[in-house]
Amino acid sequence: GMIYGKVASRKSQVQSRGEGIIGVMKVSVIMTVLNEGESLRAVLDSLAAQTRPPDEVVIADGGSRDNTLAVIREYAGRLPLKIIETPGANISQGRNAAIRVASGEIIACTDAGVRCEPGWLEKLTAPFTATPLAPVADGGEGPGVRGRGAAAVAGFFRSDPQTPFEIALGATVLPEARDVNPQTYLPSSRSVAFRKSAWEAVGGYPEWLDFSEDVVFDLKMREKFGPFVFAPEAVVHFRPRESLRAFAKQYYQYA
Repeated sequence: GMIYGKVASRKSQVQSRGEGIIGVMKVSVIMTVLNEGESLRAVLDSLAAQTRPPDEVVIADGGSRDNTLAVIREYAGRLPLKIIETPGANISQGRNAAIRVASGEIIACTDAGVRCEPGWLEKLTAPFTATPLAPVADGGEGPGVRGRGAAAVAGFFRSDPQTPFEIALGATVLPEARDVNPQTYLPSSRSVAFRKSAWEAVGGYPEWLDFSEDVVFDLKMREKFGPFVFAPEAVVHFRPRESLRAFAKQYYQYA
C-alpha cells in the first residue's frame, strides 16, 4: 500500500514516561480498518491516553468508502500516525503490510472496535527486555518465559456491552482471566504484542485465511517460541455482537 501520512513521534514524552519500562525499545501499535467511521474514535482516544504512549500508530486501510480516513487524520496532532492504503486486502494482508512499514522492534496489535485501558500498552510491553531472540530448544526455556525476554505477550479483553443481549452474550462466551491457562492461551489480535523479528521468523499472518488468522499465527508463534507471556492486566474492551444473527455468523466464520 501507499504510505501517505506520518507525524513525528512524541519522543520526549515517550522517553520521560515509558523508557523505564522497556528501555530504548520502540513500540509500534498496528491495526487494520475498513469503513469504521465514527467507531474509530474510541480506540484512537484510548491510544492517545496511554500511560506508555506508542512510538507510532500504523493503520492499514482496506479501501474505506466512508469517513474513516478523515476521522483518522483528525488525530494527527494527538498520535504519531502512519497510514497506509491496502485496498482489497484481507485482515492478514493488511496486518502484514502495517507491520512491514512499522519501525518499532515491538509490535502491539489491537482492533478498530475496541477501547484500550490507559495502562494497556504499558502492561503489554513490560515483559519485553533487550534479551536476544532465540527459538525454544527441546526441553529448554526460551524467550517466552518471563524474565528471559519475551518473544510474544498475550493481553486480555473484556466485554463492553450496551444492551441486555450483549451483557448475556459476553457473560456466556468470554472467559475470565482466572480461567486462562497461560501455557495454552492463544491471544486475540485485539490485545497481543510480539517482536517484529518473531513475526518474521514465522512468516507473518497467514494471508490465505480470511478468518481465524490470529489463531493460526498464535499457534506458529507458540510452536517456535513457546507459550505467550500472559499479561492479564493489559486489557481492551470490545462490544459483543448485537444480535443472535450476527453472533451466529461470527461463529460460523471463525469456527
